[in-house]
Amino acid sequence: MEKTDRTGPVLVLVFSGKRKSGKDHVTDLLQSFSGLTPISPQNHGLDLNLLLGTGPYKEQFRSQMIQWGEAQRRSDPGFFCRLATRDATQPVWLVSDARRISDLAWFQTQYPAQSRFIRVQCSDQTRTSRGWSFTAGVDDAESECGLDSGVEWDWIISNEGDPQDLEDQLRPIGHFLQSRV
Repeated sequence: MEKTDRTGPVLVLVFSGKRKSGKDHVTDLLQSFSGLTPISPQNHGLDLNLLLGTGPYKEQFRSQMIQWGEAQRRSDPGFFCRLATRDATQPVWLVSDARRISDLAWFQTQYPAQSRFIRVQCSDQTRTSRGWSFTAGVDDAESECGLDSGVEWDWIISNEGDPQDLEDQLRPIGHFLQSRV
């Protein structure tokens, strides 16, 4: 993996979590506390606002997106990471949805001193209460399970729905962020 030529970010916060774990909610909260903006790749002709939501539109296209993404990653493991960051100019990057070891490896290789990895997790019962149900070919695919083990997370956030508990867990990340900017 080659290094990029441009000056990189001061800090890269890379989030991961299963569907309906609340990782989008967590990054939204961190964004509201800090004023940061998440970075994401282009939408490939789909309605980006609906894809970023929690409704049925995303689920309708999820299997197709996974298949297309797997083909891209087989030919170029860093494809999506470069795509998501190529126009990023902000000093702190919030990467809201890492899915694979290759995603984490790319950030660790490109920005070793700046990268921190955060796992958002919750029980299947909580995920179910948020509208999740197991879908074969999606929930057992690498895009959902690729980071379940073998990763040393800098922070693990338990998001079971208690706002105060979540705020307490995000506070150290916020302090770390402030110390770096």
